[in-house]
Amino acid sequence: MTRTSEWTVAGMTCEHCVASVTEEISEIATVTDVAVTLDGGRVVVTSEAPLERSQVEQAVTEAGYVLG
Repeated sequence: MTRTSEWTVAGMTCEHCVASVTEEISEIATVTDVAVTLDGGRVVVTSEAPLERSQVEQAVTEAGYVLG
């Protein structure tokens, strides 16, 4: 069963930012898809198991941004 969660990431200003956030979140073990919208910082994550905020926050921090 897949699950979808939505997050907001602050500080992204370009497509490189989008790529960095996508790459880091994609490395979470159960994540199957990441869709990042630059305008508004919306991030939709599809995973095989529920995600903890701390997992996503750590990935976003690794990319150099802040989870809203």
